[in-house]
Amino acid sequence: MFKGIYLQGKPQAWRGRKKIGLAASAAAILLVAASGSALSQGVSQRPVVGEEALQTAATAPATPLSLTKAIELALEGSPEVAAATRQWEATEGQVLQGRARPNPELAYSLEDARSRTRTQSWQLNLPVELGGKRAARTKAAEKSREQAQAQLNELKAALRANVATAYFDVLTAQERLVLAKDSVALAKSSTDTVAKRVAAGKVSPVEESKARVAEAGIRVELAQAASEQRNALSRLFALLGKIEAPFTVLEGKAENLPPVPKLADLQSLISSSPAVVLARIEVDRRKALTDLEQSKRVPDITVSAGIQRSNETQRNILLFGVSVPLPVFDRNQGNLLEALKLEDKARDELQGATVRLHSEVAQAQERLSTIAAEVQSLRQDVLPGAKSAYDAATIGFENGKFNFLEVLDAQRTYFTAKSQYLKALGEAHRAAADVDRLLGGSTGPRLIATQN
Repeated sequence: MFKGIYLQGKPQAWRGRKKIGLAASAAAILLVAASGSALSQGVSQRPVVGEEALQTAATAPATPLSLTKAIELALEGSPEVAAATRQWEATEGQVLQGRARPNPELAYSLEDARSRTRTQSWQLNLPVELGGKRAARTKAAEKSREQAQAQLNELKAALRANVATAYFDVLTAQERLVLAKDSVALAKSSTDTVAKRVAAGKVSPVEESKARVAEAGIRVELAQAASEQRNALSRLFALLGKIEAPFTVLEGKAENLPPVPKLADLQSLISSSPAVVLARIEVDRRKALTDLEQSKRVPDITVSAGIQRSNETQRNILLFGVSVPLPVFDRNQGNLLEALKLEDKARDELQGATVRLHSEVAQAQERLSTIAAEVQSLRQDVLPGAKSAYDAATIGFENGKFNFLEVLDAQRTYFTAKSQYLKALGEAHRAAADVDRLLGGSTGPRLIATQN
């Protein structure tokens, strides 16, 4: 085994050799540095190919996603909205078909198979609609088109509300994740403090066990908060029609609550809500169908004109005729009765939709008002008091005035209040989105669009 060199009785020689070795090492370092500097001056300073792009990608800030942009992406990429749009476009065909007039008919007849006595007839039959059937049919088709448009608007309002809810669920989940991380940091600090006090013999080792158990429980809550944030992001981007998350940063804060509108202002908007508009259009459509069935009670006539050629007389005979069906047995009474009853049903549904919407809007406004008051109370009274009590308990424990159970109780109280606050924020945004969904976005500039 190598033991080194020992110069007995020659300490000065050893020191001299040590100084020489250090000087040689320093000279070698300076030589390498000088050669590296010269080499760097002779070589181009451009980075390696692709390095600049990688650095730019690494340092480029993530594109933030605003609520307005999220709603636009959802409306553009939603399959349900696309299908409803196709349905609305298809109703244009009903309008075109309703405006069409009946086709004329060309008839040919042959009498007597023998050539000498054969008689041939060519006749043009033109149906003529009476009783306003074409106008009634066109109006019914136009009402169907308006109905499809109202259904599309209702679907867009629901999608907009769902996106807003999911958007603020993500913001709330992010706040909850930050809270869980802070909880873990505080729990770790408390555990370290207890461990030091146990090592100093000031407290029982049982206190350290309790602290570690509490820290483990908080770490479980951290894992749950992280999972909840990932799930919230997944729900949001599913509404946007995205499989992967192209945005990692959302604009706004969950604690920015919308203003609480007055109930009277909301009720004045109910008449223009998608549900009421859709029910009103259904009444108009049913009335148009009733008028159509009523017009069918008037029989149509068919005007005929043609030429008859007789080989026996070698003469052409002009033909003219009019045919009118006789409404003796079928006067369209069954279809008319059905249309009248369905019209009455549509009126009842309109009344029911109006009453139901008044109730739902009032409930959503009351829920938003109550939750907003709860958030205000938690923000101004509960959270500051709980945080002050927790800080006092922590300082007192470090100074030996409180035991660890009191610290745990204060910590649990503070983070429970914080969790309740975040939950109330989520419920407030959900209530605001419900109001927007019920009223079809007419409250958007006041409830959703300015929340972030």
